[in-house]
Amino acid sequence: MVDAINADNSIPVKNNLVAPSVSGTWTPEDVFNTGFVPAFTGALGYLSVEHYPTDNCYAEYGIGSPVNPQDVFPNYLNHNASLGLVAPYLNASAYAASQGKPFVMMETNTASCGGFPGISDSFGAAMWAVDYGLQMGVGGFWSGMIHVGGQDVYYNPFTPPPTNQSSYHQWTVGAIFYSSLLIAEALGPTGTAQIIDLTNSLASNGVAPVSTSTYTPVYGIYENGQMARLVAFNFVSDPSGASGASLVVGVQGASVGSVQVKYLQAPSVSEKYNITWAGQTFGDSTFASDGRLTGSVSIQTIPCDSTSSTCTIPLPAPCIALVFLTPGALAESNPSTTQTFATTAYTKNANTATINPTVLATSNGMSGAQRKQLGSTSNENGALGVRVGMGVAGMVSAAGLAGVGVLWGWW
Repeated sequence: MVDAINADNSIPVKNNLVAPSVSGTWTPEDVFNTGFVPAFTGALGYLSVEHYPTDNCYAEYGIGSPVNPQDVFPNYLNHNASLGLVAPYLNASAYAASQGKPFVMMETNTASCGGFPGISDSFGAAMWAVDYGLQMGVGGFWSGMIHVGGQDVYYNPFTPPPTNQSSYHQWTVGAIFYSSLLIAEALGPTGTAQIIDLTNSLASNGVAPVSTSTYTPVYGIYENGQMARLVAFNFVSDPSGASGASLVVGVQGASVGSVQVKYLQAPSVSEKYNITWAGQTFGDSTFASDGRLTGSVSIQTIPCDSTSSTCTIPLPAPCIALVFLTPGALAESNPSTTQTFATTAYTKNANTATINPTVLATSNGMSGAQRKQLGSTSNENGALGVRVGMGVAGMVSAAGLAGVGVLWGWW
């Protein structure tokens, strides 16, 4: 394949292959130890792995053992989940860096074989994905892809309506898609952000109790050596308000009068649709979104204590707070102009003839004797012959997508 790429003048970029993308029996080190990377370094653009925390393959294919989603849901609702997922790849990411290759998570999501009902499509999955994505950044990953499946999976970030419903139904935006919005704003547009997991240091310094820190992880995002943003979690689900937490942030200089916060929130970790990012949502049901957030943006201003030079950030249960420590950091998340993209794919672009319903109601119709003279809506053999009174025969077209995903990036 490498020889074929090098010999093909129509492929201008020769070093763009992604490998080895191991996901099961082999570890990346098993492949690296063969000398694979130096042997093909001229063809490799990225080193990669694929990994899901578990699977639901028994329900889909009868493979493995059955899993009750409610039994494993708590596994996604704490910081240890992301630590455990990233830890096996720390050596591989360091090796990739030593070889000058970006290290990527080529495919992941809540569970392979389509995910779990009640987990993969829940707010808990969105929280898990933010924690996992940021932890990958801490662990040296360059980017990661949330896998997208078909109509019958639970973990989709977004799902189009069935083709025959596209004229009156819109898209379904899954809970996990919100994670990509928060991560994008947390990292900012500079491409130079650095991520540090502050959870253990806060616990060891007495800022957060060790016993609960796994449910309230905190990340620091640095720009040019200075902390610009914080991401703080409260994984606990408690509508009573009794499990709310807070993060005390020290600020440099008494002149910092306040910080701004955007919240990713839902009534509970099991919520599927009533999810808001900074007060906006993609809809509260299936087939409810045209891809644009609706509602008014809500950015909370948290006053700081000038005497102690601290700001106390409330963390309702459950939520993720993105804290902007400087006006510049906030400005990067709120551009003065937005960019729109024209639609490039359409459904129902054939057989679109219509008739006024009032005319149809008073029509005498035609008899079956003229059936052979009428147009066809099929694309079968013989269906595209000449039709009386029709200049163009009906056509049916179909389009498909493959390899689609939502990307996190830390470059």
